[in-house]
Amino acid sequence: MKTVRFTEMKNGTKDEYLLLDKYEQEYINKTADRILNFMKGLTSTLEGYKISRLEHSLQTATRAFKDKAEEEMVVAALLHDIGDELAPLNHSEYAAAVLKPYVSKKTHWIIEKHGEFQMYYYAHHLGKNKNQREKYKDHEYYNDALNFCERWDQASFDPDYESMSLEDFAPMVKRIFSRKPYSLL
Repeated sequence: MKTVRFTEMKNGTKDEYLLLDKYEQEYINKTADRILNFMKGLTSTLEGYKISRLEHSLQTATRAFKDKAEEEMVVAALLHDIGDELAPLNHSEYAAAVLKPYVSKKTHWIIEKHGEFQMYYYAHHLGKNKNQREKYKDHEYYNDALNFCERWDQASFDPDYESMSLEDFAPMVKRIFSRKPYSLL
């Protein structure tokens, strides 16, 4: 593989940056495959839960799919907790950042805020504010985030639920991540 000659970015030439841009585009085009491979590895059980992280993601996405959600929302439901591995304290923002270039503002916002919305179901048991989500009550996507959590996310910890497989979702993931990024539209 051809490489650049510079050791400091300020010394790069136009031709070198065109070469790097070509490589970057090839790498970007493989994002869906990297995400799917990452998802395959989420097979360990969430400590204390009856199912794995992957199964929770599959259940959430399956519920969205069965509810006839738009494809980008089904993919977002599949990836909504992708940040748990590397960013457990801000996993929602991590997942939203991965999705942001490829999904609508609405879908991005729902995924970004779902962690706070989920607190409704458990925070009071830990001496925290279960109504954390109320600070968003006037936001245009508030009810959408409420529904995401109620219908799909919080309901997806059932070891007896029959989920679709990751392979079922792979074509959807590939379609969403092959879109022209919203920032370029």
